[in-house]
Amino acid sequence: MITYFIIFLLAAIPFLEVSMIVPVAVIGGLPVVPVIIIAFLGNLLTIILLIVFIDSIRNWRKRKKVNEEKNEPKSHQRAKQIWGKYGLPGLAFIGPFFVGSHLTALLAVTFGGTRSKTLVLMTASIAFWAISLGIAAHFGFDFLVKDEDDLGFITRLLNR
Repeated sequence: MITYFIIFLLAAIPFLEVSMIVPVAVIGGLPVVPVIIIAFLGNLLTIILLIVFIDSIRNWRKRKKVNEEKNEPKSHQRAKQIWGKYGLPGLAFIGPFFVGSHLTALLAVTFGGTRSKTLVLMTASIAFWAISLGIAAHFGFDFLVKDEDDLGFITRLLNR
């Protein structure tokens, strides 16, 4: 039970998210479906909070930006390019893989996406990435390395 709580927390942390946590947990020997669901919920919770409190976050970023240089980070530049080429749906689905889901949601609303559309598309995107990466990790790892007797490194650590 504590393992799933840790997965939930790690998936909620920006830049770890489902894209890193789901494959590591599955390769570690945890069951695919619970890992996908728990990681999805952890990541989604922080995205919802981010979108709900976007105005406060924007004000904080503006105050912080006064003290920083005007140079825009590469991740923001990539997100702008995706936004310009594919719009909100493209950014919501492509962005999490390149810049992370939290930054993608923040930038999507900042670039002009509505909160409701951003939330719907980010939810779909996080679900897509969690399921895709979970399935890929499960079948890829089982096919290449794992045998029937090997429980995976996380399961072995917990059983000690």
